[in-house]
Amino acid sequence: MSAQEGPAKADRPGRQRDAFFDNAKYLAIVLVAMGHSWEPLKGDSRILEGLYTVVYCFHMPAFIIISGYFSRSFDMRPDRLKRLVTGVLVPYVVFETAYPPFKNLATGSHEEISLLDPWYLTWFLCALFVWRLTTPIWRLVRYPLPVAVGIAMLASVTPSIGDDLDLQRVLQFLPYFVLGLNMKPEHFRLVRRRSVRAAAVPVFAVALLVGWWAVPRMNTAWFYHRDSAQELGVPWWCGPVMTLAMMGCSLLLTACFFAWVPGRRTWFTALGAGTLYGYLLHGFLVKFAGYRGWFDHASLHRPPGEILVTVLAAAAVTLLCTGPVRRVFRFAMEPKMEWAFRQDAAESVGA
Repeated sequence: MSAQEGPAKADRPGRQRDAFFDNAKYLAIVLVAMGHSWEPLKGDSRILEGLYTVVYCFHMPAFIIISGYFSRSFDMRPDRLKRLVTGVLVPYVVFETAYPPFKNLATGSHEEISLLDPWYLTWFLCALFVWRLTTPIWRLVRYPLPVAVGIAMLASVTPSIGDDLDLQRVLQFLPYFVLGLNMKPEHFRLVRRRSVRAAAVPVFAVALLVGWWAVPRMNTAWFYHRDSAQELGVPWWCGPVMTLAMMGCSLLLTACFFAWVPGRRTWFTALGAGTLYGYLLHGFLVKFAGYRGWFDHASLHRPPGEILVTVLAAAAVTLLCTGPVRRVFRFAMEPKMEWAFRQDAAESVGA
């Protein structure tokens, strides 16, 4: 995304943003919005549910790997801690506070505000805050990725973790962040070779077939990484096995996704800097449509309607990433908050 991945650093004068990563973030956020728009429709279409399964296998891992990659330089320096607070913690608090009243107004319910129980999309900000704070530890550990995978496997068999701060997701998605921390530019260049780009076509074709086949045979909750094996009603040993299997599939499809991402500047490259806005704001649109029953129209549960919803979701999230929207909501997502920080701490960084 934008503010949470490399807040302000890539936008400093004299620094050139990498078009590849902005393109990847924009395309991934479009897939996220499309996936959310498919969720109320997929029960009536095996093809759509298979496509949903494939997209959910890699879109968040791709985001998280990029987030880890842009966290490589994070340390406990005051200016970086300040950006972590303003670019991740503050948006989490703002939107975690805003979503429940929005639901109450739209539905007449009485949803309570809870900063410990991430609601809908805010889990990612909570997870990113925790992951980034632990970055110095992962830079210190000799074998960070195996350790992170081991933690994810243990989390998958620990139902007592509970829902506070969505720690199941924090721990089960952790390996992707740690992988990103340990990646170098040449690793991304490796998957963007022409041979990999060509191989990605049959790989995605097979993935779509497997997704279609798996629809009646597999619980898609595995893709959310928010439950332990016991909570999904399977033997405990399925947790570690599925953690490794899901990671293998996710990394393969993520590599194919990166292979297709253009490395040159395109019409949507600039939108990659605003994906945090698209991510958090499109939740209001999807939820409002669901509260109003718009997804219940029979015409939307047929192929033309599904295509229409997909196009509308992509168009909406694209608009939410644009400059005018960013200017309006910057107070909530990229606040300066100079009043909240000690000036001597900022000056000590440049001393």
